[in-house]
Amino acid sequence: MTQIKAVSALSRYDGSTNSKETVMYKNILVPVSFEADRNAKGAMEIAKSLRAEGGQITCLHVMEQLPQYATEYLPAGHLDAAKADIVESLKELTEGVEGATTLVVDGHSSRTILAHANNNDVDLIIIASHQPGMQDYLLGSTAAKVVRHAHCAVHVLR
Repeated sequence: MTQIKAVSALSRYDGSTNSKETVMYKNILVPVSFEADRNAKGAMEIAKSLRAEGGQITCLHVMEQLPQYATEYLPAGHLDAAKADIVESLKELTEGVEGATTLVVDGHSSRTILAHANNNDVDLIIIASHQPGMQDYLLGSTAAKVVRHAHCAVHVLR
């Protein structure tokens, strides 16, 4: 089991000697994947500790589009049932967290995460990632794409 040590704030040096300011975030995005090796609870703990007073946390799950030929073999209502299960899991993740909302959308994971961050003035993305394998070095994982292309701070949790 992975241990999480959340920090209460990040520090940023402003260039002068011994001067340090505390940075907290007003709008945090936590993309959630329910794969076994992702630590969504740990990402939420970090988000809670880095959120500024009155700030918000959005837990976002992106449902990847299935090819039309694949959906033909799924039972009727399967995708709606899967989406309802995901919504319930996100609610459990954010239960009791003030200022937390959940969102389930269809799309491509990295592009949808980045678009949401850009369109909603997100100032921090906290994304749980797996240990990269060779396929990630050749193709790039979702977390790697988010890190490379985000216009805000990104915290990657392994």
